[in-house]
Amino acid sequence: MGSLEGRVALVTGSGRGIGATIARTLADSGASICINDIDQKTAESTAAELEATGVQTIAVQADVGDFEQAEQMVKTAIDKFSKIDILVNNAGLTRDRVLMRMPEEDWDLVLRVNLKSAFNCSKAAVRNMMRNRYGRIVNMASVSGVAGNFGQTNYSASKAGLIGFTKALAREVATRNITVNAVAPGYVPTDLTDDMAEEFKEAIKAQIPMGRFGDKQDVANAVAFFASDEASYITGQVLNVDGGMVML
Repeated sequence: MGSLEGRVALVTGSGRGIGATIARTLADSGASICINDIDQKTAESTAAELEATGVQTIAVQADVGDFEQAEQMVKTAIDKFSKIDILVNNAGLTRDRVLMRMPEEDWDLVLRVNLKSAFNCSKAAVRNMMRNRYGRIVNMASVSGVAGNFGQTNYSASKAGLIGFTKALAREVATRNITVNAVAPGYVPTDLTDDMAEEFKEAIKAQIPMGRFGDKQDVANAVAFFASDEASYITGQVLNVDGGMVML
């Protein structure tokens, strides 16, 4: 992967899970990192881990589904590093239930955290990117947003909306040397999937042509590619990282 020396990356929801792996991968390529998590201790723990390896980093607690908190987070990162080159909209959650049994608050929460947060953070960061005539925005979508998934009308809608957001924003900022792309993971074991029944996990695995689940590093590698100069002529695209689970 190409060098990210001199670049500054803000990764939302990066205190743990896929987000933390993305942050580590970008840091390994030379980027300075802003770690965000809704839990301050989690953000600080991951930031301290990176700092111990010599990475310039900052931990910022923020609920990125809240516009003012997202805006302040971006300001804090810019105050620290003078710019943001790379924004990874990774923060997300699930509240799975069939539509007939889904409470309105579960619908609202998933759309707020998974989709509105990307609007909040991108709006706050893109002005700085446009001024610098450089930017890489990578949105964490999902194959559920590409093909839909049983019991995930809220999650699938949020991720499908994120794909549409990606394509529209890519058109708006392309002339300023800013790319906007999405990574759509398939099934990748994380804290969010630990409670799934084993028979359900095996049923999912049976749908994957490669016959295995993905790894957090598989997703992080795709994000790092979109963040690199090697992807400078790619924008408005969705890359499925799913072992062939969804082919269109």
